[in-house]
Amino acid sequence: MTAAIVVMLVALAAANGANDVSKGVATLAGAGVAAYRVAILWGAATTLIGGLLSIQLGRGMGSLFSKGIVDATPSTAFALAVLLATAAWVLLASLLKLPVSTTHAIVGSLVGAGFVLAPGSVQWSGVVQKVVLPLLLSIVVAYALSLVLGIAAKAVVRWTDARQAAADRLLVAASTGEAGTAVEAQARSVEHNVSAASRTGRVITILHWISSGATGCARGLNDTPKIAAIGGFALVPAGFSATAVSVLVILAMAGGSLAGIRVARTLGEKVLKMSHVEGLTANLTTAGLVGSGALLALPMSTTQVSTGAIVGAAGGQLSRLSGSTLRDFAIAWLITPVFGALVAALAYTVLR
Repeated sequence: MTAAIVVMLVALAAANGANDVSKGVATLAGAGVAAYRVAILWGAATTLIGGLLSIQLGRGMGSLFSKGIVDATPSTAFALAVLLATAAWVLLASLLKLPVSTTHAIVGSLVGAGFVLAPGSVQWSGVVQKVVLPLLLSIVVAYALSLVLGIAAKAVVRWTDARQAAADRLLVAASTGEAGTAVEAQARSVEHNVSAASRTGRVITILHWISSGATGCARGLNDTPKIAAIGGFALVPAGFSATAVSVLVILAMAGGSLAGIRVARTLGEKVLKMSHVEGLTANLTTAGLVGSGALLALPMSTTQVSTGAIVGAAGGQLSRLSGSTLRDFAIAWLITPVFGALVAALAYTVLR
């Protein structure tokens, strides 16, 4: 059964990569900064970096998922049931182009299999306080933070556009002889300021790439310990080291990320047609919240945080959002833990 555990662990990590890589790179492609394939490669590379960092920095998260949800000694069959249920849902969602939460799926699967293992072993208070509340609050915080950042960024853009318009008017006046040397000097000064604003635009582009990479890194840091903890239930007793299990997850996750273009298109185009600045603010929000959550062992959903951040980037202009797409996301999020729990309970009942 150890071989089956390894196969399912790799399948889950690869499915996670294919579904979740979009959360960091969708803004790059959606805002027209990069082609989807280039953005996906960037996401895969930064996910790999984040995963490697998690070996040292993600121990708190790993401990929560190995002991804080189900307080019982898990068997190999238990681990296989949880992996099977989680991987099945994440793979299905990826095929349907739906960005779903691997965190939700793992928690649901743990609870479902744990209830069959021993009903009293499920730590309901821990599930609510350490999992459910951070997940729910992260959406609200992501929306609010992205909204504030977006409003500030758009104010800067409007100022830059106004300076550009002023420079154009003054330069036209100077070139047609309708203004004196004083006006021409003023026009040159404004043009210099606009040139500086253009350099600022290039800086924003660089920052967008960095923020996208930071989101990918945060995602790897956040998700690797969760998946490795489930595989570790069976593989560590079988002779694998915890580091070896993590490395296996990291490589599979990075490899699976290369197949993430389907979900990336959905998140990058169908929720909101983003501008360059909106993509930057959404990524800054996602990277900051998910990265902080990973370090503090607060299991946030990258899917929910990134979606909340993208919606917040609209700046309160709800008419720009795709209501049908957000509805589909919400339905998928509600189904995720239920599906995981039912399939894991059934699988463990058969396997044990």
